[in-house]
Amino acid sequence: MNDNYDTLKLENQLCFPIYAASREIIKRYRPHLDELGLTYTQYIAMLVFWEERKLSVKELGQKLYLDSGTLTPVLKSLEAKGLVTRARSTDDGRVLIVEITDAGEALKERAAELPQKMACSMNLEPDEAAQLYRLIYKVLGKTE
Repeated sequence: MNDNYDTLKLENQLCFPIYAASREIIKRYRPHLDELGLTYTQYIAMLVFWEERKLSVKELGQKLYLDSGTLTPVLKSLEAKGLVTRARSTDDGRVLIVEITDAGEALKERAAELPQKMACSMNLEPDEAAQLYRLIYKVLGKTE
């Protein structure tokens, strides 16, 4: 085989272990999220609502690196579960505002132990996890 194609080997792709690790992490979340009645995408949306309480779909998308086409079904589902409400902005009818409900806020208590459970399920020391976190956010273009 031509050495010019070594860069095309799966083992030489940075994207692959990141992709595979992401899938593995989400798989580890699944049983815990099932107990909460949430998908992973619904969970990360709720993380934002537990911090912000109320924001536009555009702002949520920026925080989660998701487009409105992906967020719309997630938010509809969260609304159907009574965890958020969606309403047009009174200032600009083109802007959809999403706000956490009391039921959504109450779910926070049940989810509070999940980060620790997940940290324990990783094969990383705390300093390794912190380093990985910084490196991934560097790739995303965010710095502390």
